[in-house]
Amino acid sequence: MFSTKEQLSKRTGPHGIGRFSYLQALVIEFQDTDSLDCLDEDDEKLVQFGIGGLCNLCLDKINKEEILKNSGVKLVMKCLSSPNEETVLSAITTLMFLVTPVSRAEITALPIVECMLRFSESTNPRLSNLAKVFLEDYCDRSQIEAAKQVQERLST
Repeated sequence: MFSTKEQLSKRTGPHGIGRFSYLQALVIEFQDTDSLDCLDEDDEKLVQFGIGGLCNLCLDKINKEEILKNSGVKLVMKCLSSPNEETVLSAITTLMFLVTPVSRAEITALPIVECMLRFSESTNPRLSNLAKVFLEDYCDRSQIEAAKQVQERLST
């Protein structure tokens, strides 16, 4: 997955490749792989780059469909517990980008809403603000209330 400067120069030529060509290459690589395994790795940097790549790819309709049909939501959800802030932010953003009428119920399931509620109370403004956007844009009042009840039961 990672390349040396020499390998990149050999692959891209002296003038490099444009953004469109780069994204096309990422799509082809994603389509050729048979899993999203890098999100399950122990190497936090690999997970960070993996979820960041998915975040960049998932707005494309075809990529979104591939991610959703390959249990991508479950793998992205695991990234919410990462100690790496960038990984968590990319995971939240990816979940938002993956929302469709079909995937909405899975993405706004109680464990995810409860997690977003906790994140919304974070002292980290990036995390707090993004979680609040998730809650406001993708969750209804009943989901948020159910998550609050879970938190209340856990705190007593």
